[in-house]
Amino acid sequence: MFSFFKKKSPSTPPAAVTPPPEAPARPLAPGPATPPGGTSTPPGGSLIGSALAAPIAVADTPPAPPPERQKWLAKLKAGLGKTAASLSGVFGGAKVDEALYEELESALLMADAGVSATQFLTDTLRKRAKAAGVTHPVALKNLLIAILAELLQPLQKPLVIGQHTPTVIMVTGVNGAGKTTSIGKLTRHLAEEGASVLLAAADTFRAAAREQLSIWADRNTVEIISQAGADPAAVSFDAVSAGKARGKDVVLIDTAGRLPTQLHLMEELKKIKRVIQKADGTAPHEVLLVIDGNTGQNAVSQVKSFDDALGLTGLIVTKLDGTAKGGVLAAIARERPVPVYFIGVGEQLNELETFNAREFAQALLA
Repeated sequence: MFSFFKKKSPSTPPAAVTPPPEAPARPLAPGPATPPGGTSTPPGGSLIGSALAAPIAVADTPPAPPPERQKWLAKLKAGLGKTAASLSGVFGGAKVDEALYEELESALLMADAGVSATQFLTDTLRKRAKAAGVTHPVALKNLLIAILAELLQPLQKPLVIGQHTPTVIMVTGVNGAGKTTSIGKLTRHLAEEGASVLLAAADTFRAAAREQLSIWADRNTVEIISQAGADPAAVSFDAVSAGKARGKDVVLIDTAGRLPTQLHLMEELKKIKRVIQKADGTAPHEVLLVIDGNTGQNAVSQVKSFDDALGLTGLIVTKLDGTAKGGVLAAIARERPVPVYFIGVGEQLNELETFNAREFAQALLA
């Protein structure tokens, strides 16, 4: 299994110029070296999916990912296979001409990249190809992979765990996006790495939502706060209070799925956040939105609406398999660059992984 969580040490040493020997900085996830200006581990915290936390390495060829990561990349490429075939087909000719660029523009729009990202990618590609004297379609494709990776790079940030005890994570999303399942998968990773997790069943609107989360709690052998017919904000308050009292590392709060157009229900989410802050003035430390990769440009609208209402700190993009276009991440990067902590390609426990901009660009243009 690919592990990407390091539990916070029992006692956090004071900040110092040189890290103490007992807690050296180390990469927690395989991936390319940290680019200049990349993210580093904050004092007292640890990183989930911290490919960006790795020290800068100078090498002619990046090291091959570990076997488990390679298996994941194969699943990702398979999941994005239809879109990749469509985009790669653009570069199957013998020359670079205006017809190719027009075909590429259409293919990017069909891949859900959106107008803004499509215009940015094609304009940038034209300029760099001209400057570099690129005349072969294969070389042009490789150049596009690099440009797309650059566009997606701001989305590649790690989820920080350990700066607060507990770290309170509020999870939102529309019905059917895979929110509760994603919570279960994330809980599994955290628990297997030794983090103590407390789940909060604050989705009291959907039938059987509490039962579904309870199943995940049983599978992962973690505690859960659940009250039949209770107010969602009250359940959240009790969970944060219990997490503090019991010394939990993480409190994961599952909220009710809703559409951003349901204004009265969006107000309920705001209320939950306010009540959480009464239990812990620094919480919630993360507000995550789960979006379905099949929803196309509607996903961008969801990100904007939930971000405006709650102040999102990260995204989990699910169901990037089969029918998902994948280009929506380029649209998000262009229009509302909220970090993508995780992406999923299926329902299995090992099919939720950390997001890597370069890997995703290569999979989308394989």
